[in-house]
Amino acid sequence: MEKDYLKELINTVKILRSPEGCPWDREQTHSSIRQNMLEEAYEAVEAIDENDALHLKEELGDVLLQVLLHSQIAQDEGEFNIQDVAKMLNDKLIHRHPHVFKDIKIKDTNEVLINWEKLKQDEKKERKRTLDGIPANFPSLLRALKISKKVVRKGFEWENYSQLIDCFNSEVEEFKNAKNEKEKEDEFGDILFTLVNIARWNNIDPECALAKANQKFIKRFNKLEELTNKKLSELNFEEYNTLWAKAKELTKEE
Repeated sequence: MEKDYLKELINTVKILRSPEGCPWDREQTHSSIRQNMLEEAYEAVEAIDENDALHLKEELGDVLLQVLLHSQIAQDEGEFNIQDVAKMLNDKLIHRHPHVFKDIKIKDTNEVLINWEKLKQDEKKERKRTLDGIPANFPSLLRALKISKKVVRKGFEWENYSQLIDCFNSEVEEFKNAKNEKEKEDEFGDILFTLVNIARWNNIDPECALAKANQKFIKRFNKLEELTNKKLSELNFEEYNTLWAKAKELTKEE
């Protein structure tokens, strides 16, 4: 009979939180390990981006640990346990997939997503407004994309792409004409929000696009450092430009 490692892991976490367990684990609360959940999720995403299965297996384990810890903390407080979490998730998946578990017929993936949103609204009746329920702690680009997609489903959308580009150009002009730092910050925020909508129109995930741009910049700048014997602070603009062009060319195939 195959060993039930998940059951064993759940028991290990329970022991760690017990009076005979680890003092650190016993002291933790939902709030104290809140940041851990974010960090472990980001590390798992990094493993996905690296296409590294072994690294991903490790990081998914770390994410699972956070789920089990929060569930055990809740159980210790008499709130819920990991079985309640699993049941709620299972019930939700079945309810949101009537085309799999019931006799509902769908044509394509788009119809699946439309049905998903309708069923989600039925479950979250306390959310009265269109933008209720978008987590405030989402990364800002991701949150902007979620906001944009939700209002578009209600018909709040540009009639065509050229109108969106005109809007972007208008926001850039308003930024140029800003009179103080506060106005500049406001207008720059509008530019970013409009760029998120441009990304949406082109089926681009802005969060992923910026993450890739960051990695590309790091790779190029690392190469630039390898190409010079000078201290970077000693380089003038022309030298930087020349080295940057070489670094771009050398990292194209990497």
